[in-house]
Amino acid sequence: MRKTTSADKLPGYQAPAVHKAFHVLRKVAESRQHLGLTDLAMQLGYSKSTTHGLVHALLREGALAQGPDGRKLYLGPTVMDLAFSSFNYPKMVDSIHPIIDSLRDQIKETMVVGAFICNGILIMAAAESEDPLKISASPGTTLPLFAGAAGKAFLAAKTNDAVKQLIREKGLPQHTPRSIVNENDYLAELERVRSNGHAIDDEEYLIGVKAIAVALNNIIGPPMAIWAVGLSSSMDTEKIQDAIDRITDVKAKLHKTMNKTLVY
Repeated sequence: MRKTTSADKLPGYQAPAVHKAFHVLRKVAESRQHLGLTDLAMQLGYSKSTTHGLVHALLREGALAQGPDGRKLYLGPTVMDLAFSSFNYPKMVDSIHPIIDSLRDQIKETMVVGAFICNGILIMAAAESEDPLKISASPGTTLPLFAGAAGKAFLAAKTNDAVKQLIREKGLPQHTPRSIVNENDYLAELERVRSNGHAIDDEEYLIGVKAIAVALNNIIGPPMAIWAVGLSSSMDTEKIQDAIDRITDVKAKLHKTMNKTLVY
């Protein structure tokens, strides 16, 4: 049976078909594996015929897409089109590029701005280091939520109870031998992030790679963060502190620029 959510308790017309459609979208977005129709029906607790009708309606609208085999389901282009156009993200990305380009030139490492969506991290903009030996980041790429510094920056804004729920649903993956896989240790790390105002990834997501991330605390749109990422050989203690200082110095400017452009 499907669990009751807080949305079920809201007053007014419930529009059950709409609620079920969004339940389908959330389940597809949050799944760690690509779902087929049968798997989706079982996880939702809906009949196969109901799930079939919902899925095909969402496929027609482009909110869902199917893989080459015609069976596996993914979020479709309509979802991202609505998210980006509603808050004028292309204009926002253009407006912040001079700021992150300048940070890239000062810190001499790749700078990335990303958003917390669907319990994952979407790269919105990047300014790659000019060093031939660099970390590349492509806008449109998604990262796991528990992926190093950026994930910590986003999760530090949540309550411990909310983080525990996510950990129990998704688990703490061991990306490298340095990944934090113990729940209490991870919660203690998030407390340090809250206290310090920044998150550090010391080869926890990729071996040989370090990063420092700062949440931007934007009011409009999904939560966003900025991070510097580079090879461990170049990201020594002095450079990490320099990156923290420089990003902190421009955080208010980034915040102001984003809030101006994330609306029409």
